Amino acid sequence: MSPGDEQAYTDYPETGHTRTRLPDPDPYGGAPRRPHRTSSRSLVTVVGVVVLLIAAIAFANRGDDSAGERAAGKTDEPTSSATSASGSRPVETKSAGVPTGFAHNEQGAQSAASNYAVALGSTGMFTKDSRHTLLNLLYTAGAAARLQGPMDQAYSAGFLAKMGLDAAGNPPKGSTFVSRVIPVGTTVQDYAGDNAKVSVWYVGLIGMAGNTSTDPVTSSWKTWTFDLRWTDGDWKIDTEAQQDGPAPVPGDDKAATSDEISKAIEEYGGFTYAR
Repeated sequence: MSPGDEQAYTDYPETGHTRTRLPDPDPYGGAPRRPHRTSSRSLVTVVGVVVLLIAAIAFANRGDDSAGERAAGKTDEPTSSATSASGSRPVETKSAGVPTGFAHNEQGAQSAASNYAVALGSTGMFTKDSRHTLLNLLYTAGAAARLQGPMDQAYSAGFLAKMGLDAAGNPPKGSTFVSRVIPVGTTVQDYAGDNAKVSVWYVGLIGMAGNTSTDPVTSSWKTWTFDLRWTDGDWKIDTEAQQDGPAPVPGDDKAATSDEISKAIEEYGGFTYAR
C-alpha cells in the first residue's frame, strides 16, 4: 500500500477487522510520496541486491557441488537454540573497520555472519576502493576473484546516479546517503567443522536523507544466508543467498524528518556483534 493513498486493509483476515490509514505527507517536507518507489528501489535493497543477484548467478554457474557434498549426512533443519549470548569473549581485532578473528566454532560462525552482513550492507559497498577491500577481506579467494568484475559493473556510474550518488559514490552536498544492516538474530542451518551455513535475520535502512531527496530512507526486513568456510584462520564467505522477511506488521510511528535522520546516522554508530 502506498503511504500517500487512503486505503482500508485487513490486518486479521480471520476476524474481519480492518483499519484505515490516512494519507501522510512526505517525511522530508515535499509532496506526498509517490504510489510506487523509484526504479532505484527495485535495483538495490538494503545491502545492494544487484550484487547479491550477480553473486548468485556466479555461484550457480560455477559447476561446483562441493558444498552439497560437505553437507552430506547433515540435517537441513536449523538448530533449536535461541540467539542468546554464549558468554564467549568478543573479537578484539578489526581489519578495514570490520571485526575479524572469530572463534572456530558455531558461535564464531554466527558472529562472523552478523558482522559480515553489516559490512556488506554499508555505504562502503558503493565506493570502489572500499568495495574491493571488503570483497577480499570477507570472501574466500575464489569467490572474490569471481565477483570483483561483476560487482564493479553493477556499481556503474549510471547505477550510482540512480541512487542519487556521483560517479565516486558520494552523496550531494547537504545530503546523507544511508545504507545499514541491523541484525536481529542468527541461526545455524548446518555446521561441519570447517564449514557452516548461517542465516542472519535483519532490518535494513536505505535511502537519501536530504531536503531535496526524492528517495527518503526506508526500512525493509530480510534474511541473509551465508555459506562460510574456515580459511586462513578465519571464517570467509563462499556462497550466499538472500530472501525477503519475515517482516512484522508495521507500526504507526511518525516518520522522522530529513534532518533527524541525518543527525541520527552521524551520532549513532554500529555494533560489533558477538554470539
